[in-house]
Amino acid sequence: MGTSEKINSYNRIQPFVEIMDCTLRDGEQTSGVSFLPHEKLMIARMLLKDINVDRIEVASAKVSDSDKEAVMMICRYAKQIDKLDCVEVLGFVDDGASIDWIAETGCRVINMLAKGSEKHCRGQLQKTVAEHVADIKKCIAYAEEKGMTVNLYLEDWSNGMKDSPDYVYDMLDALTQTKIRRIMLPDTLGVLNPLQVIEYMRKMQKRYPNTHFDFHAHNDYDLAVSNSLAAVLSGCKGLHVTVNGLGERCGNAPLSSVQVILKDQFHAKTNIQEDRLNDISRLVEGYSGIAIAPNQPVIGENVFTQVAGVHADGDNKAELYYNLLKPERFGRKREYALGKNSGKANIAKNLEELGLELTPEQTKKVTRRITELGDKKELVTQEDLPYIVSDVLKHDAPEDKVKLVSYVVSTAYGLKPGANVKVEINGKQYEASATGDGQYDAFVKSLRYIYKKYLNRTFPILANYAVTIPPGGRTDALVQTVITWNNGGKLIRTRGLDADQTEAAIKATFKMLNIFESEQSNQSNIQ
Repeated sequence: MGTSEKINSYNRIQPFVEIMDCTLRDGEQTSGVSFLPHEKLMIARMLLKDINVDRIEVASAKVSDSDKEAVMMICRYAKQIDKLDCVEVLGFVDDGASIDWIAETGCRVINMLAKGSEKHCRGQLQKTVAEHVADIKKCIAYAEEKGMTVNLYLEDWSNGMKDSPDYVYDMLDALTQTKIRRIMLPDTLGVLNPLQVIEYMRKMQKRYPNTHFDFHAHNDYDLAVSNSLAAVLSGCKGLHVTVNGLGERCGNAPLSSVQVILKDQFHAKTNIQEDRLNDISRLVEGYSGIAIAPNQPVIGENVFTQVAGVHADGDNKAELYYNLLKPERFGRKREYALGKNSGKANIAKNLEELGLELTPEQTKKVTRRITELGDKKELVTQEDLPYIVSDVLKHDAPEDKVKLVSYVVSTAYGLKPGANVKVEINGKQYEASATGDGQYDAFVKSLRYIYKKYLNRTFPILANYAVTIPPGGRTDALVQTVITWNNGGKLIRTRGLDADQTEAAIKATFKMLNIFESEQSNQSNIQ
């Protein structure tokens, strides 16, 4: 059967693919990444409850006391929601030491790491295949005594199939007769291409038709997603992924990318809740400190942003530039960038969202100004648009409903930073003080106090905070702060520019507050 026939066959069958997320184990092997126990718990909770992955691999046995604490916390939670069997820990063929460690955490599934290539077996263990198989069987028997389920990793399986296939077959001929639940086939060094995956996986399926195989891809040649899909195409029943593609060296197959290709290209079924993929990506981004590339499919900041004006024009007329990856599917929305390539259609889309109506001639003038700003590499956000309109059309700037009267921020060795803030909101002045983890944090806490105590209102949640030097700028000149706020599910992004980082952040904050107050006033008028 040819590749195209195989795809058509899968489209008709709609196979179910089991997804195991390895973010908390393999993802934590990303250089510079180390999750605290409570962070691991928060990620695990979202993966199991909100994303609904089938399984999670949460640690390697015997690494640290911190990891042991984390696994215990995750297992307690998983047991409460009846998903304890979905939690797995990597263990080793070490006379039962890993099994004891895992059992002490309350986990009931071990992913046992064996050697999947003769080179690894002889070079690292100095053992024959028969000796290695005997050690594995001994550990399997001990795990069964402890009431544990065993999955088996064949480390370096890809090179095993390339260089020593008879070794792989000897291993599996012996081990498929045991009570191993799943055989997990890693491309440990990321050396395979999709055609090789199809060839090797078909050989596995043909020789061991009743065995559940997982495929574990690495991204050294940027083929992790393609190889994962090739594995499914060849009958593999499970895939390993990580959030944001975290993992050793170039990482693993990203959860979001694998999910959408499985669903859209092969019409396969999974249990993944797509509308929360962006949420888990942002959570892991925050805890890991590894930023998501703006153009990362599905989860990148720019992937639902149309830049070219012709695209906005096509969307206006007949959704000509849409595909199956609609942002609403992932809890996001389509945006139209403002810059030198925007064109009138992009401007019109943004004006429409803001409820601003301009004549064609006025729109043309605003477009010209935004193009000029783009040529200077200045970032223009939707929230800047009313001010640009006022400036271009020589109107008075929108009157600020929230004004900064005065503020003092301080920091001293051994003391928490503090802020004293006086603001005017709709003509009335308020004052508050607070301490925080930094000067800006203390400033925002003061504002939150004012809104809660004096106005009895909630305050938008800070969703993202980025500080950059404007392109072409110098470190001793201006800094640019772009802050994203979440106001009841609606995102507001504002920008501040100043020589001082805190001052730039404050300017961005007051832009947001004026937008916030205007929306509150509009809602009150409607009611």
